[in-house]
Amino acid sequence: MKFREEVIVESVLPTLRSMLAERLRERGLTQRAVADAIGVSQSAVSKYVHDEVARSRAVESDDRVRETVDRVADELATGDLDRVGALVELEALLRRLDADLVADLHETAMPELAAVDRPVRVHDPDGEWRERERLRVALRRGLREIEDSAAVADLLPDVGSNLVACPPEARTVADVIGVPGRIVAVKGRARVPADPEFGASGHVAEVLLSAREAGSAASAAVNVRYSEAIVDALTATETETETVTAVAVDPERPLAAAVADALEREPEASVLYHTGADGIEPIVYVLGPDVETVLDRLRRLL
Repeated sequence: MKFREEVIVESVLPTLRSMLAERLRERGLTQRAVADAIGVSQSAVSKYVHDEVARSRAVESDDRVRETVDRVADELATGDLDRVGALVELEALLRRLDADLVADLHETAMPELAAVDRPVRVHDPDGEWRERERLRVALRRGLREIEDSAAVADLLPDVGSNLVACPPEARTVADVIGVPGRIVAVKGRARVPADPEFGASGHVAEVLLSAREAGSAASAAVNVRYSEAIVDALTATETETETVTAVAVDPERPLAAAVADALEREPEASVLYHTGADGIEPIVYVLGPDVETVLDRLRRLL
């Protein structure tokens, strides 16, 4: 595992300091003066100017880096800029580099980052990539709980089940993370065939997206087999903060229309169900604002 900060410390900062020391020496400053200007030892300056410190070619050749280092060196040499001012300029440069150059260097150092399933950056702490990874972690935990519980197998429909989740900006099935294939019962235990992926679920993902399109705040869902007892158990528990309501959907209508019609009749419903039709197995869909809430509702059935 390679952190972004390690890339900055190991590649970016040594290159910036080396370039700045070289530029200051070219402008006539002594090694002692250069050391004082950039806050390093004279021996470090000697290494910088004698090419004893490896530079990142990607950093060194970046036009923003070259322009900033040249300008900061000029202003330090003339006294127009002090160490604090130089630090502010270089910190601003680092922020500009962070979104692309540093990110590219990070992906080079840790190739797994380049293999994420959308062209987004890990370097935005509140960004889409991080939210998607949080969902992946939450889903993995939920799937482990499902596999570890002997009772879950009795809840799985014949067509199999899926546990899915999505970020707030989800619009298509590709934005929903779920299990490739289906969760199925094998020798009396629920079995998850593969690690969760975005775009892996079809039907349950469409139920979740349709519910959201119809105004639901749900961000996660799971499907289980239908029985009156299951629907009753899901809706029986009421707390000060939660009332679970159920509503029937028409299995013979197009999915989005059926879900929209059901939620128009019962906007707060977090349990959708149908009793089947010709060639269509009865199913219950359990919705929730997050994976943990969906699992908590599933636990009521165990």
